Amino acid sequence: MQTMSIEQLYERHIKPLPSHKQLKLVELIARKMAQAIETANSPQRSLMELHGLGAEIWEGIDAQEYVNELRKEWDHRP
Repeated sequence: MQTMSIEQLYERHIKPLPSHKQLKLVELIARKMAQAIETANSPQRSLMELHGLGAEIWEGIDAQEYVNELRKEWDHRP
């Protein structure tokens, strides 16, 4: 199976389309390319950046006591 060149693809499939469909195709391609560029340019993030986030919410709360209270609530649910 021979691969079609971009020019052949255009002549055979895109050129016969009405202008509004060609424009829609250009819009779709541009959007996909913009997303790819954005993804490539965004820095890689680490899950460890979230370490300690919200720690002040749990300050002064004993973890085991909190879990025990939750379990008591579960036991009393219908």
